[in-house]
Amino acid sequence: MKLLVTGGAGFIGSNFVRYVLGERPDWEVVNLDKLTYAGNLENLKDVEDHPRYRFVRGDIADRELMDHLFSEESFDAVANFAAESHVDRSILDPTPFLRTNVQGTQVLLEAARKYKVGRFLQVSTDEVYGSLGETGRFTEESPLLPNSPYAASKAAADLLCRAYHRTYGLPVVITRSSNNYGPYQLPEKLIPLMTLNALEGKPLPVYGKGENIRDWLYVEDNCRAIALVLQRGKDGEVYNIGGGQELRNIDVVERICELLACRIGRDEGELKALITFVEDRPGHDFRYALSCDKVRRLDWSPEVSFDLGLERTIDWYLKNWEWVGRVRSGEYKEYYERIYGPRGVT
Repeated sequence: MKLLVTGGAGFIGSNFVRYVLGERPDWEVVNLDKLTYAGNLENLKDVEDHPRYRFVRGDIADRELMDHLFSEESFDAVANFAAESHVDRSILDPTPFLRTNVQGTQVLLEAARKYKVGRFLQVSTDEVYGSLGETGRFTEESPLLPNSPYAASKAAADLLCRAYHRTYGLPVVITRSSNNYGPYQLPEKLIPLMTLNALEGKPLPVYGKGENIRDWLYVEDNCRAIALVLQRGKDGEVYNIGGGQELRNIDVVERICELLACRIGRDEGELKALITFVEDRPGHDFRYALSCDKVRRLDWSPEVSFDLGLERTIDWYLKNWEWVGRVRSGEYKEYYERIYGPRGVT
């Protein structure tokens, strides 16, 4: 199978490319990425010379480029990871989210339709469902009730995928995963942000009182599920992918402090004292949790517990400090100040 992976230089995308090249010996991968702040070719340095891998720099919203690429390559399948993905950034400016997540997805869908691609997989998020109370789980039939510009843009993309399947018969499947974590995640996200700030003795900014609950999924477990859905999923269907490991944000931050203390010879109480509660973000969803019966019927289940995954993640950042320094460049510093400066954390 010749597979187009869009956004393959990002966090989940790069982990997926690496997984496919290692576990699917008869798959070829073309990686298309615009290389914005979120795309980093260093994430795939270990496979850049792989005989079944090719990188193309480009924007999924560029119709001319997509037409040329699809005519040239004759793809069997597309896995669309390309997206603006951070809620806080979408609150600052929703515009790039609409261009990439909505317009870009439509351009890809049209190219896949025109060139008769055999399978289009849309990588989505549990955030399209909105927020849960203290009980219950989202199923694939739950209504889409997004509460942030990011979530709204992803919901719109999902609906476009549904429309292309129903109207044109395009063979589309959608995956919606819970909060991913693991190696190569940008430090704007909770786990790497808290890990790196704690290492440097900086404040650990936690929204509200840290009571918001997320279901955590190790990125490699998500990659396994996505590959299975790509192969075995039913056209027109949605598949939830969750780790089944719900934790309050404050519990995650405290666990990071405990694991780091053991590794760097610091007192965990000293690290926990860095926790700084800051003004909550607008529209902050209280809880996410997913029912994953459908994807489990494809013979998938998460293999990495949260504690094991967190240990692996922290150890990866400790060993890759040069990578961290390069991704926390001028653009990242500007973003950090825009988000946390008004909340008293610099």
